[in-house]
Amino acid sequence: MTTALLLAAMAVLLAVGVPVAFALGGLGLAMLVSAGMSPLIVPQGLYSTTDSFVLLAVPLFLLMSNILLKGGAGKSLFAAVQSWVGHWPGGLGIATVLSCAVFAAISGSSVACAATIGTVAIGEMTGRGYDKPFVYGLLAAGGTLGILIPPSIPMIVYCVLTDDSISDMFLAGVGPGLALSALFIVYSFLYGKFGKGCVRAPKADWPTRRAATLRALPVIGVAVAVIGSIYLGICTPTESAAIGFIASLAVVGVGRSITREGMQEAVMDSMRTTVTIFLIMAGATVFGKAITLYQIPQEVAQLVSETVTSVGPFVFVVCCVLLVMGFFLESMSMLMIMMPVLQPALADMGIDTIWFGVIFMMMIECALITPPVGLNLYVIQAVAKSPIEQVIKGVWPFILMLFLIVVATYFIPGIALFIPFKL
Repeated sequence: MTTALLLAAMAVLLAVGVPVAFALGGLGLAMLVSAGMSPLIVPQGLYSTTDSFVLLAVPLFLLMSNILLKGGAGKSLFAAVQSWVGHWPGGLGIATVLSCAVFAAISGSSVACAATIGTVAIGEMTGRGYDKPFVYGLLAAGGTLGILIPPSIPMIVYCVLTDDSISDMFLAGVGPGLALSALFIVYSFLYGKFGKGCVRAPKADWPTRRAATLRALPVIGVAVAVIGSIYLGICTPTESAAIGFIASLAVVGVGRSITREGMQEAVMDSMRTTVTIFLIMAGATVFGKAITLYQIPQEVAQLVSETVTSVGPFVFVVCCVLLVMGFFLESMSMLMIMMPVLQPALADMGIDTIWFGVIFMMMIECALITPPVGLNLYVIQAVAKSPIEQVIKGVWPFILMLFLIVVATYFIPGIALFIPFKL
């Protein structure tokens, strides 16, 4: 009964437009006060959320990606990749996917990835006859690689909630991220091969390729430094974020590609996003304390153990719930609402939290590209200055491909677990 009332109250608060952070925190506070607990738990929750060395990686990764975004890193990266594959069938689509994958390995942010590559790729692709819905859908879906390919800000938050190794989680995202990228590339190739109206870019000569690659090398170097330092065990994710931030400053500083106003915008955008994430986490902390006091996670875990007897149905139900929630909530909110409730059930069923986390990340990727709240849809709409209907029309094939990788990861766990635990 308590759980049903709680769900109803949460639905009402979100329906009337209360921000997720305040809905979680306010509801948690009301539950604590009604149970006779001190309201001082709220400021303690706010402090305990931000007092974390691990979470320092969040603003650092955001600063790194925003500095590169304002410094025009996407333009040099896309030009370099295009010079090598642009003349292939669907070459500009392939270049877009590869650019998104590389920038995802730098930014940790889906929105930054979609916006950075989108500002360059949309004009290039539509100018060569690519269908607009295909272009918009490809960019919206390509941006979601920022969640899956490390570093990933939602992965950091997930590991803070589940007390898992961030390094292992990062490495577990590489396999599915590369598999999803490969699927997008194959689709782009087939689209260019059999689609109508696509005009291939001329094959670049070697001097052009060399010059474009040299301009992009510093950006690629940032990705190598961030991922390599984590993979080799040289740095913690937080330390690698600091390295990436300093490296991004060096990249845009040496090329003098960012203005003072651009730097200010990068800092302010990073601050706003960081504050939003931390407020949601603080609200979720208070909410988590309240539902634990009322033993709601234990009730859910017991209900799951009584009604779902194997891992498969459990994962299927969770994926369905996340898919429905994705129509109304953005990814970080879904993560904060669901994990405190799901974690006891994961322990009871003996589910590997790293493997489950990768599947969870792919499902909240869907939330970024499913209407009506998919954030990447509106990012691409804003960049392209196009009706949202065209973006939505183009994204459905990529949602199906994302589901295909989810299914493959479920039946072949090694897609996620081979690199962190076997390689």
